[in-house]
Amino acid sequence: MTRKPKIEPDTVKREKETGPMDLGRPIEILLVEDNPGDARLTIEALKQSMVTYNLRIARDGQEALDILRQRGQFSAAPRPDIILLDLNLPKKDGREVLAEIKNDSDLMSIPVVVLTMSKSEEDVLRTYQLHANCYITKPIDMTRFMGIMKLTESFWLSIVKLPPRKAEDEHNISS
Repeated sequence: MTRKPKIEPDTVKREKETGPMDLGRPIEILLVEDNPGDARLTIEALKQSMVTYNLRIARDGQEALDILRQRGQFSAAPRPDIILLDLNLPKKDGREVLAEIKNDSDLMSIPVVVLTMSKSEEDVLRTYQLHANCYITKPIDMTRFMGIMKLTESFWLSIVKLPPRKAEDEHNISS
């Protein structure tokens, strides 16, 4: 039996039966997206997922860094297993967020999937120079967007072995 995800302003939880890459816990996803329509489409695409996940949404780059660094109201936020990052964000641009993530020894191992409207070759090159794990241009067509999100979810959440969370790293090293 599958339960519907509980949708809160900043968090979506999805519970399913075990998926192909069952970690024994939900996959923590941080979606950094200022466009409510794109965030809704991402949520809809992930609802079809075969894995259990928790989705937290940051609406600007500064909020994303506060979540990642567990500052202020996000002091109890779990470390994400993967980040879906838009580039054109208010307060702090996605390129700046990516640079800070990849230059922070505590965050650099988290895979970052750039998910943006930009088709600029300069953006593609720059984000890979900043060590993005992949770059996906969002299609304008909703059906194509849903298809791309399904493929992205399938690859990153069902096939790829994600790095362990920091607390799990420390436990595994001491074991």
